[in-house]
Amino acid sequence: MITRIIACSFLLLCAGLAQAQSLIPAPPQLAATSYLLVDANTGQVLVEHEADKEVPPASLTKMMTAYIVSEEMIKGSIKEDDKVRISEKAWRKGGSKMFVKVGDQVPIMDLMRGVIIQSGNDASIALAEHVSGSEEVFAEVMNQQAELLGMENTNFVNATGWPAEGHVTTARDLGVLARALIANHPEHYDIYSEKYFSYSGINQPNRNRLLWRDSAVDGIKTGHTEEAGYCLVASAMKRGMRLIAIVVGTDSDEKRASETQKLLAYGFRYYQTHKVYGQGEVLQTERVWGGKEPSVGIAVEKDIFVTIPRGGEEGIKADLIVDGELEAPVEKGQSVGKVVVTLDGETVADVKAVAAEEVDRAGFFKRMWDSIKRFVMGFFN
Repeated sequence: MITRIIACSFLLLCAGLAQAQSLIPAPPQLAATSYLLVDANTGQVLVEHEADKEVPPASLTKMMTAYIVSEEMIKGSIKEDDKVRISEKAWRKGGSKMFVKVGDQVPIMDLMRGVIIQSGNDASIALAEHVSGSEEVFAEVMNQQAELLGMENTNFVNATGWPAEGHVTTARDLGVLARALIANHPEHYDIYSEKYFSYSGINQPNRNRLLWRDSAVDGIKTGHTEEAGYCLVASAMKRGMRLIAIVVGTDSDEKRASETQKLLAYGFRYYQTHKVYGQGEVLQTERVWGGKEPSVGIAVEKDIFVTIPRGGEEGIKADLIVDGELEAPVEKGQSVGKVVVTLDGETVADVKAVAAEEVDRAGFFKRMWDSIKRFVMGFFN
């Protein structure tokens, strides 16, 4: 295995730019059952308290309901302008409502807004029935999707978050879902920032108070039941960094907003998301034996982001590890090794290194000459 160290030039660049690393105080202690603060790009957890404690998710459940509807639209199973017939079960459901009526034919995107903005239980059941035939079958789909996303301690019983035995999640799992929602369905994420939605002459505000208080906040969802308390999953973007804060089990609407603000303020004040390399960025060239071209560029398969303390760029080091010598033919995008990024000696990213272009096999005489050179060079290595 051949290892190429590319960290030196990067560190020299950062040394001239980085400020002295800030001292980071202890995170805030919140008046909540559990909470989590995570960098949306990297998945790095910045603050956590009882993040794996099973809790009732209340209407935070509707994040998964909306996620699955978005998934079905991507698959082509349903379309944005499809009309959904409202059942008596959906109409009768108590709690927060969009105020649809039995027999109404409602466009899917209106129901999506009813779920996300108005937290309508009626809209949630209507979508569940449209996608899966019944809310019970839809709950099975929710659990299958949760498993695919890696939500290890979550079990859904319904599409609304209505209190039910065994309907549980954790702050950590909600963070996983929130990251997936933002990354996988950007086409619908803007809905989470809408402050009002009117349907059937009734105008209702989004219950996320932070949309009015902080222009950086653009989602995501509130929840409340007597058992769950007041809950909020909020996301905000500032200076190129997106944070997700999950706060579960506060004692008031005001408290869930203010406690969430504390988490976001702490994260933005003391941390930053740093882009180490961009997707397709060529890090160096590597020799290709028996190829029409003598070498090939080695690039990173995807963007590499790391979460670091503000002013902590000088602690980043990146190593390119190439898996042995390369022989033609080489395909563009072919895996040839990996890039390992460390922060103060701890691995924070491990991303595939790929060939930046293809290299075809050379003619017979060129391959023969390369074989001779390779044989001779073997005596010296």
